[in-house]
Amino acid sequence: MLLRRCGTDALLVEVDSLAEVAAVRAALKKLDGIEELVPAARTVLVKGALPQVREALKAVDLTKAPTTHPREITIPVVYDGPDLDLVAETAGTTPDEVVKLHTDATYEVAFCGFAPGFGYLTGLPHPLQQPRLDSPRTKVPQGSVGIAGEFTAAYPRATPGGWRLIGRTEITLFDAKAETPALLQPGDLVRFVVA
Repeated sequence: MLLRRCGTDALLVEVDSLAEVAAVRAALKKLDGIEELVPAARTVLVKGALPQVREALKAVDLTKAPTTHPREITIPVVYDGPDLDLVAETAGTTPDEVVKLHTDATYEVAFCGFAPGFGYLTGLPHPLQQPRLDSPRTKVPQGSVGIAGEFTAAYPRATPGGWRLIGRTEITLFDAKAETPALLQPGDLVRFVVA
């Protein structure tokens, strides 16, 4: 674990894996005085309470999965994405089996980024872990459900993107006027179901 000072009141904690990010996030989210906690693929940015943060990090066991009681969110999906056949072909299976694999898994929001409300979900079955498209799209429609590498996600708004799109959802993933604008938060459990 490497600690880097960020300005006067923030610290960047660098670790080696998503599991270690989860351990750091779980240990720090309980602390009083934390103003902001932002996990990413291999880092956690912490704002506020730096003396308590440094002390808490001394006790973090990066090899132990955190014990949490996450929220569970269900996202209904119409599986008719433009890359569904490509994903099936690459996986050596059928589009129906892709849907079954995607809906049988339980995912965890590892971190959010790219666009407001965009949650990177881990837990994607191995046959569905496929590369991004060779050439990204200039516009991916809002609600598109895609896969890339070890992640799956739903696009909260229309943006460019290179993920393989397997479906779409009508659920609101980001509402700037809501008390908590992003539906998905790090640590949440997510299930996709056929709409």
